[in-house]
Amino acid sequence: MRKAALLLVVAMAAAALGVVTVRHSAGSRSSPQLMLREDFDGSQIDRSRWRTCYWWAVRGCTIASNHELQWNRPEQVRVRGGALRLVAQRSRPRGSDGGIHRYVSGMISSGPGRGSSRPKFAFRYGRAEIRARVPTGKGLWSAFWLLPVNRASKPEIDVMEIIGQRPEVVEFHLHWRAPNGTAKQRGERWADGGLRSGWHTFAIDWRPGNLAWLVDGVVRWRVRGAVVPSTPMYLIVNLAVGGQWPGAPGSSTTFPSALLVDSVKVWR
Repeated sequence: MRKAALLLVVAMAAAALGVVTVRHSAGSRSSPQLMLREDFDGSQIDRSRWRTCYWWAVRGCTIASNHELQWNRPEQVRVRGGALRLVAQRSRPRGSDGGIHRYVSGMISSGPGRGSSRPKFAFRYGRAEIRARVPTGKGLWSAFWLLPVNRASKPEIDVMEIIGQRPEVVEFHLHWRAPNGTAKQRGERWADGGLRSGWHTFAIDWRPGNLAWLVDGVVRWRVRGAVVPSTPMYLIVNLAVGGQWPGAPGSSTTFPSALLVDSVKVWR
């Protein structure tokens, strides 16, 4: 009885936070159920599902620790022709951080917002997927990733990261903290010339103790064991400019450039 009551309390708390928790049993053969489907068929993003900044900001944001050069602004998040367009272009906005930035770009997040602990959408275990078309050009950094709803920076699941000067290479990463607090990470990359153009799907299949990264429906990397997250997580899709990894854009990088997303789906 006490165990049942505890499970009920946990379920009620998760529902209050907008978190979908998936229960697994060893003999389960149930079909996947769609928890989130976003096809971007309108003329603007659905504000009940998406924010346009990280949880610490509203009208503009960046990740200073990555030394990114863009300031993310809501107006760079556009919906047209059945696709989300995260548009990067040259500009010199003054951010709320007081700095002058060299570019503007866009991002969406289903996580909590400034002054709110409730995510728009979060889940624990399932499969999350985007169908996207990635821009090319030195200094462009496309990403689809997951973060925990408690606003911590780890664990972090990087489902897809592609830098514009290597558009044929997709990178996968898992970041976590060891019991002593030390930051840890594992990563892998997969290359295919076909990634340079056209639409591709990037997905994470997340189960207890098991993560599988998929490109166009095929598993390309796995991580197993205790390092696999078990905390509810939310979704982020963004197009950064510059940063420690891709470096600054080159003279041949075309602006404006856009990361196009045809759909975002999550299954239990």
